[in-house]
Amino acid sequence: MSTSSTGAGIRVVVADDHEVVRAGYAGLLATQPDFTVVGTARDGAEAVRVCREQLPDVVLMDVRMPVMDGIQATARLQGPDAPRVLVLTTFDLDEHVYDALAAGASGFLLKDVTAERLFEAVRVVAAGEALLAPAITRRLIAEFARIRPKAPTQATLAALTPRETDVLRLLAEGLSNPELAARLHVGEETVKTHVSRILSKLGLRDRTQAVVMAYESGLVVPRTG
Repeated sequence: MSTSSTGAGIRVVVADDHEVVRAGYAGLLATQPDFTVVGTARDGAEAVRVCREQLPDVVLMDVRMPVMDGIQATARLQGPDAPRVLVLTTFDLDEHVYDALAAGASGFLLKDVTAERLFEAVRVVAAGEALLAPAITRRLIAEFARIRPKAPTQATLAALTPRETDVLRLLAEGLSNPELAARLHVGEETVKTHVSRILSKLGLRDRTQAVVMAYESGLVVPRTG
């Protein structure tokens, strides 16, 4: 249900079918001065409705919910002004990871996450960065290794300069902006410019989608050993 409140900072909606879990996350987030919980939802359909009413910056989205699951809800929320979706799940399973990222989620966290890690995650995805927990990343790469990547989309990737292509490969390895800057021997602002141009040229919302495209296109081949 909607629980709109006023205040500046990062606007968050919490969607989970368990009332205690939903209230717990909302209560935790409310302890932070830069967060405002503007609504909660008990299923995916309600999450979509509340998000369209409240226009949050970030949605904490459970995967398994009645009426409409979190993956379907994430796909419904995509668009020019879509919130960043941070998926919370008990199930560290490949199909959930891949499907949610393909639907447009910006990151994944397991439900046993610490409060501080949760706060960090919300801030990271609100800033437009990708967020993939290390265990989830390993599962994701294993899934890409298991399935055959699509043929490279030459027309799309051809829009990138050689340097941008290098940056996209490194993004797929999970490097942060400081790590990218160190690897390429450039400043962080230059890295941000490259990333911004990659997202614009490829029509992507964030770094997570760039990672998915890098693997799906065959630009990056997962290590299997």
